Order: sequence, then C-alpha cells, then structure tokens
Amino acid sequence: MRKLLLSFFLLETFLWGSFSGTIVDKTTSLPIGNATVNDSRLSVKSDENGTFFIDSNEDKIFIKAYGYRAYKLDKDEDNDTIAKLEPITVKALYLSFWRASNNSPRLKDILEIIDKTEINSIVVDVKSEYGSTSYKTSFEKANGYGAHNDRTNRDIEQFMKLMKSKNIYTIARIVTFKDELQASNNPEYAIKKRDGTLWRNHDEMAWVDPFDKRAHEYTVSIAEDAARVGFDEINFDYIRFPAKDGLTFSKESTQQNRVKAISDFLKLAQNRLRKYGVFISVDTYGNICWEDHDMGIGQMIEPLAKYADYLSPMLYPSGFSKGSFGLENPSEHPHMVIYKSLKNIEDQIESKRLRPWLQSFKDYAHRKIAYNFFEINEQIRATADTNTSGWMLWSPSSTYELTHFRIQERDVLTLDSTRENPEYID
Repeated sequence: MRKLLLSFFLLETFLWGSFSGTIVDKTTSLPIGNATVNDSRLSVKSDENGTFFIDSNEDKIFIKAYGYRAYKLDKDEDNDTIAKLEPITVKALYLSFWRASNNSPRLKDILEIIDKTEINSIVVDVKSEYGSTSYKTSFEKANGYGAHNDRTNRDIEQFMKLMKSKNIYTIARIVTFKDELQASNNPEYAIKKRDGTLWRNHDEMAWVDPFDKRAHEYTVSIAEDAARVGFDEINFDYIRFPAKDGLTFSKESTQQNRVKAISDFLKLAQNRLRKYGVFISVDTYGNICWEDHDMGIGQMIEPLAKYADYLSPMLYPSGFSKGSFGLENPSEHPHMVIYKSLKNIEDQIESKRLRPWLQSFKDYAHRKIAYNFFEINEQIRATADTNTSGWMLWSPSSTYELTHFRIQERDVLTLDSTRENPEYID
C-alpha cells in the first residue's frame, strides 16, 4: 500500500511539474522570507532562507513580497532558480478619470515629473464613482450599461506600453460599491431608503449593496481586466458601506455582517486576481488608524489585511477635525498627523504594508492654507519615519508642481529643524 501511495505521489508530481528556487533582494542579495509564490490556484510562502517549492502544472508562477515589484517565473526557465526581486518604495501621483487620455496635458506633466524626480508610480482611475471605465474593458455587462461611453483612453495598450518603457509602477484605482451605472441598471441590489426607493448620496450617486454577491462579481470582473492589460496593482476605493443611517440592505447591517461582506469581496478579488500576479490595495478612512470598531462602514485593519497586500488610509490632515491630536488646526501640522496615525497601528499591521494617501490640495477645513513644498514633503517625511512602503499623493485635478519633488535625497533638517526625530507626547 505504501509503495502504491508513493508511486501515485511521484506520478502526480511528474504530471503537475514543480517550481523551486530561492528568492533574494536584487540589490543586496539577501534572502526574502515570507514571500508569496502562487499560480492561479495554489499559494505557498518562502521560508526564512528565501527558498520555496510549489507543485504546479501551469506555465508560469508569480512571486510577490511587500516592498518589491512582482516577479514572474516561466516554466521554460530553470526550475531551480534564483528570483531576484526589485525593491520599490512607491511614490505615486494620482491621474484622474478625465485626465487619463494618452494625449492628456496632465499626463505629460506627470511623466515629466517622473522623468526628473523621485516619483516612480502612477495611480490611474479605471472605474470612476459614476461607474464609467476610462477604457473599454472586456467586461460586456458593464459595456452594455454604457460604462465605456465616456472613456478617456482609447488605446490602453499604448498607455501600458509607455508606462512599462519608463519602468513606472502602475496602480489601477477602481471604485467599488459607489456605482451609479450599476445601481441604476440593477435596482434589485442597489442600496435603498426605508421607503424602498433608490438612495443616492449628496452628489446624486447611487450605490450597490455590499452584501450582494452580484455587486462583488461585477467590480472584480473589471479589476480582472485591469490586471489583464498589465497594471501592477489593483487599488479598491469606496470599498465600504455608506456612512449614512436609515438605509436598507439585503442583510441586517451589523458590524459583524459589514466586516464579513467586505472580507468576502476581497477574498473573491484575491482568488480571481491571483493568476495575474498583481498586488491588491485598499483605500480606507483615515480614522481607521484610531478606531477599534468599523465606524459603521465595514472597515477594520486586521480583516482587511487578511486579503489585501497594502492598506492605504486617507490621512489628509485637512480631513481631521479641530482638536484632533490636541491641535487647533491639524492641517498646519502635516508631519504629526501622518506620523502619529501610522505609529498608532504598528501593532496591527506591518509598516511595510502601509501606503497612505497624502494631501496635495488646499486646506479646505481649517485655515485654507495652500499645500506646497513644505506641507507635501512633511507628509512624505512622516512615511519615511514610520518605514512605510511608500505613499500616494492625491490632487483631485491631478495638478502637481515639479519643484515639489526635485530633491532626491531629503535632508530633513532643511524641512523642519525642530523635529528631526519626532517624539510626540499625547
């Protein structure tokens, strides 16, 4: 019997094939432990020496580690290989839906900034709050609703080819449950008011019910297309319940149910996107760093971190109310806001899995100050002080100044000589 089982195991291994090797840092040659190695179905981890083994009958596998670019290993390569992963600290600028054209002046400005400064990444709207896609995806259901009618990019292949030629790390921003097109075409699983009519928020946008699996399938299908065309990372925004009372859903809106619904969505996304080797990031309220509950929207750090690679809290200093951090005007203290928020969750998630959204727009809440070189770089300095894997900069109009990013190696003393090594006391 033992011989029969052994023979079966050896035959199975032969039929399936295998990949094995060692994963190291490309610049230091040091081993990378706990890296994820997967095909479309299986997933294993490298050990502390960076070694891995995976049985697979597929043509390629993907290797991912936090703080590195993804790595693809083809079957026709040496099966006993050394995978050299390229480290990257993502420094990204946001390109909005309406500026996503290949001929957009804003895109040209961003590319110039990338060419001349430390910026190495770009966040592109693929699915907007309205539900429109910036290019025509292969997802026919969305196309049937007219999601591609207002597309701003008519040649996504050309766009991706340009990004790859410049070694730009590309992030596809996909709005999840806020979706006027999907909701209005599928009122049976749209969020409703108590009287049963369709609910729309302050900007007249309807949402789909995060409890409904059809809503999950819809957005993941668009995300899958973004992965297929070559984006390095899928970034889910509005991956939450509305921050609004008096709404009706297909299930009782308890914290346990809400958190599970968001986790179920991410689990589906993880399973469907695995075969593309992309990273997954999730945008959250900035307050997630300070609350021990889901804030009524289904977002909590540990459940999100179970299925997402990176968490991206929106830590805009203007988004914090007067008195936060003991400050009269938090927007005047950008380093403190970012630094203290990230330090407050270091016991819940590794810092290298954090990549916050930073503010690149005028303070709208407090003193109406402009966010220029000092304010932007104080936020960036805070991400370095907390050892994150980078940051993403939000300008609603995608307008950025090249001079804000000229300094390649920052001397923190030139930014704020009084807080070289901040030790903030509550």
